[in-house]
Amino acid sequence: MAKSSADDEELRRACEAAIEGTKQKIVMSIRVAKSRGIWGKSGKLGRNMAKPRVLALSTKAKAQRTKAFLRVLKYSTGGVLEPAKLYKLKHLSKVEVIANDPSGCTFMLGFDNLRSQSVAPPQWTMRNIDDRNRLLLCILNICKDVLGRLPKVVGIDVVEMALWAKENKPTVTAQGNLHDGPIPAMVTETDLKVSVERELVTQAEEDDMEALLGNYVMGIGEAEAFSERLKRELLALEAANVHAILESEPLVDEVLQGLETATNCVDDMDEWLGIFNVKLRHMREDIESIETRNNKLEMQSVNNKALIEELEKLLERLRVPSEYAACLTGGPFDEARMLQNIEACEWLTGALRGLEVPNLDPAYANIRAVKEKRAELEKLKTTFVRRASEFLRNYFASLVDFMISDKSYFSQRGQLKRPDHADLRYKCRTYARLLQHLKSLDKNCLGPLRKAYCSSLNLLLRREAREFANELRASTKASRNPTVWLEASTGSGQNMNNTDTSNVSDAYAKMLTIFIPLLVDESSFFAHFMCFEVPALVPPGGHANGNKTGSNDDDANDDDLGILDIDENDNKTGKNSAELGALNESLQDLLDGIQEDFYAVVDWAYKIDPLRCISMHGITERYISGQKADAAGFVRLLLDDLESRISMQFGRFVDEACHQIERNERNVRQTGVLSYIPRFATLATRMEQYIQGQSRDLVDQAYTKFVTIMFVTLEKIAQTDPKYADILLLENFAAFQNSLYDLANVVPTLAKFYHQASESYEQACMRHISMIIYIQFERLFQFARRAEDLMFTISPEEIPFQLGLSKMDLRKMLKSSLSGVDKSFNGMYKRLQKNLTSEELLPSLWDKCKKEFLDKYDSFAQLVAKIYPTETIPSVAEMREILANM
Repeated sequence: MAKSSADDEELRRACEAAIEGTKQKIVMSIRVAKSRGIWGKSGKLGRNMAKPRVLALSTKAKAQRTKAFLRVLKYSTGGVLEPAKLYKLKHLSKVEVIANDPSGCTFMLGFDNLRSQSVAPPQWTMRNIDDRNRLLLCILNICKDVLGRLPKVVGIDVVEMALWAKENKPTVTAQGNLHDGPIPAMVTETDLKVSVERELVTQAEEDDMEALLGNYVMGIGEAEAFSERLKRELLALEAANVHAILESEPLVDEVLQGLETATNCVDDMDEWLGIFNVKLRHMREDIESIETRNNKLEMQSVNNKALIEELEKLLERLRVPSEYAACLTGGPFDEARMLQNIEACEWLTGALRGLEVPNLDPAYANIRAVKEKRAELEKLKTTFVRRASEFLRNYFASLVDFMISDKSYFSQRGQLKRPDHADLRYKCRTYARLLQHLKSLDKNCLGPLRKAYCSSLNLLLRREAREFANELRASTKASRNPTVWLEASTGSGQNMNNTDTSNVSDAYAKMLTIFIPLLVDESSFFAHFMCFEVPALVPPGGHANGNKTGSNDDDANDDDLGILDIDENDNKTGKNSAELGALNESLQDLLDGIQEDFYAVVDWAYKIDPLRCISMHGITERYISGQKADAAGFVRLLLDDLESRISMQFGRFVDEACHQIERNERNVRQTGVLSYIPRFATLATRMEQYIQGQSRDLVDQAYTKFVTIMFVTLEKIAQTDPKYADILLLENFAAFQNSLYDLANVVPTLAKFYHQASESYEQACMRHISMIIYIQFERLFQFARRAEDLMFTISPEEIPFQLGLSKMDLRKMLKSSLSGVDKSFNGMYKRLQKNLTSEELLPSLWDKCKKEFLDKYDSFAQLVAKIYPTETIPSVAEMREILANM
């Protein structure tokens, strides 16, 4: 039989190492297989895949008591045991052997502190019955000794386990390391701190059980005889009990006589109580009859009083005060009478609501007097709404006409005037509460009023913007800067850094600073004044234009109309999409047409200095980022249109500049640095000075378009004369790098094109230098190329025997090419200098030429040493010395 894992010392030491530092001592460790069943179902064993685990029983001694634990350890990836779960044995409530396992080796431990009792606890499977009994006995012994109680045991006979424990007192063999070899020593389980031999019942209980079983000396096969004997003894006991009952008959008779006497007394008492109950019932009926009559009289009195009160209240509701009726039907709307008009509106609103079913008893709703009074109130409402709407339409038009007729409200020659609507809003606020009541009385009346207000105020705003823009352009003095920056025909004397045009972008910024906050304020005032249910335009403490300076100080509180919400629905914080759509349509009517004056300022600034589009784009972007409120929708659209207009104008300038670059291609043969290369550097420097805020992307896109066209045009011009193409390319790419060196260090987009120009410059240099070297030493390098080509097909030793590549041919070639080599070098230098217009490039090009020649000659020398090992040629060092002395 295989050795049990409970006796495995290596396993015990691994478990002790896994829980090192917990001050717990391992009592037993044994290998098991873990699986999981389902509550309430007799599913097949092994429903889930079994996992190897190790169960370890441990104890921890404290001052007063000892704690016991059941540890579950699992194997890590490296095969090392590590703690997985920890159970306290004081919570162990049940030990159940699974009946579905025929082998009886699977059991389940139930703990009463599990968080979720709906999840089936794991099932543990042992290798054999002995291992199972050994572990369970150890658990039960620890529970009895340490905890003083035993868990519930299901599926196994505790007595059988106790008998098994007696029969299987395990012993282990310890090895003594003596000089004459190992000596086996019998050590009981007690010495290993495993107390499985302890009995589950006391010795006295076991003796009683043995004495009882000794009275029935029979084998296991005599079960039926044993059952019959027990039945006979049970019948004898029952007969003895019946006999004892019969012997007590005299006592029973005496008890029965006493019960009969008591029954007679009870019957007499019941008869008397019945008589009294009849009398009391008659009296109760008389009292109830009297109380009913009294209650009816009291109820009638109370109902009459309540009816009178209710009729008085209803009559009060139906009465129309004469002062309110006169005010609603024919009273004036001047400012002095507004308080009376508001009170009349409030009374009319309350009266109409009071006659509605939620506020009026449904029983009164169909009374003729109520219906007639409701019709009368509706007529009053219609009359008042019509009169108030007509007055307000005329009032808005008269206010705006008065302001337009007074020229002092607008900018005049030599005087820029900021629009001031404080007085207009003050007068409008007088009727703000009237509009609130009109909305509560008839929502449909607000549509025409809003259109009338928008139409009147639109005339005023457009007049103010037109006069302000005209005077702004007239008062701004600035000379026009050239729009032709990169044209080839412009003379070199053109001044690219003309007068400062910053006052142009300042004028545009001033236009936005004055009018964007004004338009936002007007939109906000309109949304509140005309009772739109939308969020506030400008949050408390915020600024409409997104700047630190803010806008009109005297209009700071214009959005506060100084009124209370009449309708509780007006208090909503959520966004009403229908209201927002109506507001945007009204704002379109209010502000439509004013964008033309902004466009005029943008076009004027573009004509003076197209590059000012960059700074204007940044200014506009800053204002766009400041408009976040829902009611500022049209202002955001206006700013977006302005930004698009500025981008379009700047795009026109970029396209025209690109056409100027392309026109260089049509000129006659060009040499030296093309004119648009240094001019682009000047243009880029000016553009960088104008960048503000978010206009970086706009400028980078222009750079990309400019440089792409410049490089393409340069390539096309170079291809018109292939002989001098590389010279033209390297001179222009070098000029591009020199002119943009400082800007490329700070502008990533220009840095990318700077590196591209650097690569193109190096390629053009190498092509030009290689051509010069090949022209001067044509025979030398032709000989080397033929030899290199043959090395792919034949061995180096066979090449000297090929036609034209013999040693004699080598000597002739060397004599013709390298005799007077200093003259050849002078020729190379003169060829390099001949067509180069940029003298400052000559030293670096000559250094590159010398290096390239020495590299090629070094390759030739190595080729000769490999093919003609006996031949001698001038060394690379000699050539380097000759070049150095030139």
